[in-house]
Amino acid sequence: MGRGQQGKAFGYALIASMVLVIGLAGRVQAAPETPPAVTESVVPGSVPENITPLDPAPTIQPPATGNMDLSVWGMYQHADIVVKVVMIGLVLASIVTWTILFAKGSELFCAKRRLLREQWVLAEVHSLDEASKLAQSFSEQSISAVLLNDAQNELALSAKSNDNSGIKERTGFRLERRVAAYSRDMARGNGFLATIGAISPFIGLFGTVWGIMNSFIGIAHSQTTNLAVVAPGIAEALLATALGLCAAIPAVVIYNIFARVISSHRAQVSDVAAQVMLLQSRDLDLAAAVEAKRSPHAQQPQVA
Repeated sequence: MGRGQQGKAFGYALIASMVLVIGLAGRVQAAPETPPAVTESVVPGSVPENITPLDPAPTIQPPATGNMDLSVWGMYQHADIVVKVVMIGLVLASIVTWTILFAKGSELFCAKRRLLREQWVLAEVHSLDEASKLAQSFSEQSISAVLLNDAQNELALSAKSNDNSGIKERTGFRLERRVAAYSRDMARGNGFLATIGAISPFIGLFGTVWGIMNSFIGIAHSQTTNLAVVAPGIAEALLATALGLCAAIPAVVIYNIFARVISSHRAQVSDVAAQVMLLQSRDLDLAAAVEAKRSPHAQQPQVA
């Protein structure tokens, strides 16, 4: 074999080896990267019978809340007994608040209108006797008639006394006590409003704390932090706070309104008492002036 034939044979061998390398590289790249599955053949009877397979870990399913009633009535029904008692107490407090509003509001409205009419009537009289006659046509709940009767009663009890200043002082004291008693009677019921407005938020907060505590106990029992476990309990707890605010806010507002109205009405009653004192003082002073005019004529000596 010549040198030229050997060169051709070497070139053909080199080209063939390069083609083979390129083909093998393409097959490696196209092959999947997943490792081949390993199959094991188990011979029957090779597994011991005394070995029990391990149980899989238990899966905790969150409670289904899709069908749970999350309305106000539904949350009340699913609430704890303590939270239910708190809610019922707050609802009763709210009912008491609105009852006092309508009852006391109508009473104050009628009393103010009645007293205003009586003031206009008494402004036209000039003596206590004339005012007492007009007071007979007043209603039974009239405070003006009561004040006039007190003044007349004091005059009757002091008929034998010549000390007009003492009569005026005793009459003023009686009228002052009568006005104070009437003011206390008109303020009856405001204490309930003050109490409801002060303690209702804290009672609702107590129900909220109790409900949230039960929710965390439920988390501990279910061993899950899923929000669906605690959401219903927290909603029920917050409902107690909402009811507390619904009972407290109207009570505070109504209390402040009644406080201003009662203060204004007390001032009206004090004006009527002052008017009665004015009439009595005028009558006493006129009677003393007439008596003083008669006294010099009675004391003149008779000349024979």
